[in-house]
Amino acid sequence: MKNSATGAAADTAAATDNLKPCNSADITGSHVVGRRILKTILLFVGISVMWIVLQNYASPFGFMPVSYYFSSSYSKEFYDPKLENVLRNASMKDKTVILTTLNDAWAEPDSIFDIFLESFRIGNQTERLLKHLVVITLDQKAYARCLVLHPHCYYLKTKGDNFSSEAFFMSSDYLHMMWRRIQFLGYILELGYSFVFTDTDIVWLRDPFQHFYKNADFQIACDYFNGNSYDVKNMPNGGFNYVKSNNRTIRFYKFWFDSRKSYPKQHDQDVLNKIKNHSFFSEIKLRMRFLDTAYFGGFCQASRDFNKVCTMHANCCVGLENKVDDLKLLLLDWRKYVALPPNEKQNSHPSWSAPKSCRGSIGRAMNGKTGHNR
Repeated sequence: MKNSATGAAADTAAATDNLKPCNSADITGSHVVGRRILKTILLFVGISVMWIVLQNYASPFGFMPVSYYFSSSYSKEFYDPKLENVLRNASMKDKTVILTTLNDAWAEPDSIFDIFLESFRIGNQTERLLKHLVVITLDQKAYARCLVLHPHCYYLKTKGDNFSSEAFFMSSDYLHMMWRRIQFLGYILELGYSFVFTDTDIVWLRDPFQHFYKNADFQIACDYFNGNSYDVKNMPNGGFNYVKSNNRTIRFYKFWFDSRKSYPKQHDQDVLNKIKNHSFFSEIKLRMRFLDTAYFGGFCQASRDFNKVCTMHANCCVGLENKVDDLKLLLLDWRKYVALPPNEKQNSHPSWSAPKSCRGSIGRAMNGKTGHNR
């Protein structure tokens, strides 16, 4: 019989024989490989950081890299089920709405808002478009006034802001209101709604949808149109545009809004003029077109053919009273035109009585003294 103690000693010895001593060369080799991997990772991180910095400074405007503009969202700030309900009730079948903004100063009886609504009622095939109009009010008084006159009103509440009084051109309140508008419109696009945005000092005289470009993502009216709808040298006016909701326009509105930081104390229209040549637009393949003033005119450059005109804007005009006076003249001229027999409409060549009160403002704007007032 085998001695158990002897057997245990033999098993221990055998186990010990199977263990190999630790080789110092193996340890050194592992450390070298580890250091090389660490150096590679640090080099990759350093190159990535440097690329981001260079992308930032490579832009002549000092903008952040393109990826920056995809990260932010307006959802938390503007989310409101009431807004989505208003949009849904006013939407066309393709999720398109007509939007305008309104404050107390422009909502007063016999003022801009009344003229704006009246133009839809007397325009050629425009009254039916009122059911798709959403009025974004900026204060409680404007909201209450809107509810009396129109079914689709929404009160955009902003903490600490007071947009109830007339915001004079290029004042701090005016600039804040314009940029707030761009930010909000970007959110509308994020919700999946395309829109025609119209300033309230624009009269609608004919259905404009027949004269929009079918394949454009973003199309905008002009203070001055040079005849080429693709030419970025046109002078756009942010008071009237048609924007389709897609990834390109959502990214564009974020880029536009964030670009205000590079051009402090300038409004959205001037900043658009600064950035419209930026490579960002070609990178996202945004299809931009400029609208002909023959159809989308204003006091800066009037539409002269009553058989073509769709909208007329009281642009290049300073002062609420001046705008009201001249917009009333526009509607009076239009009523006279509509009253003509069909054959006379085609053969006559009526002209606008306005601008009259705004004429001095237009002269200063054309001489570059005031900028293009909206």
